[in-house]
Amino acid sequence: MPLRWEILHPEKLVIVIGEGDVTLKDVEVYLDAIVTAGAMPYGKLFDATNLIPKYGDHDVMMLGARISAYVDTLKGGALAFVSTNQATRDIIERYLNLANKAPRATKIFSTVDEAKDWLAAQGKD
Repeated sequence: MPLRWEILHPEKLVIVIGEGDVTLKDVEVYLDAIVTAGAMPYGKLFDATNLIPKYGDHDVMMLGARISAYVDTLKGGALAFVSTNQATRDIIERYLNLANKAPRATKIFSTVDEAKDWLAAQGKD
């Protein structure tokens, strides 16, 4: 399975690791799982370091529309992406631009440690 995730309820955190070819369907399965588990409000660390996006502009628009629909009914937690590949970063940036209606903090990082530190600081003043 190209996307693996772990939902850490006590920490209110979802850790997602993408490896290999990832399609829109893979992302939809992941989203369905976290919605069903009640984990949408949790912070999410999405490690896309080894992910190869296999979706085009239409798929990204469909994903953005899905997230925009969630905004009306579900609160989303902070979202930290990790990517070192420019092609993957470009897809992530397009997705974030399309899903910008979601009132949550989002950021792209080069390392998992940076992403973890940032997520830990969210919601703390």
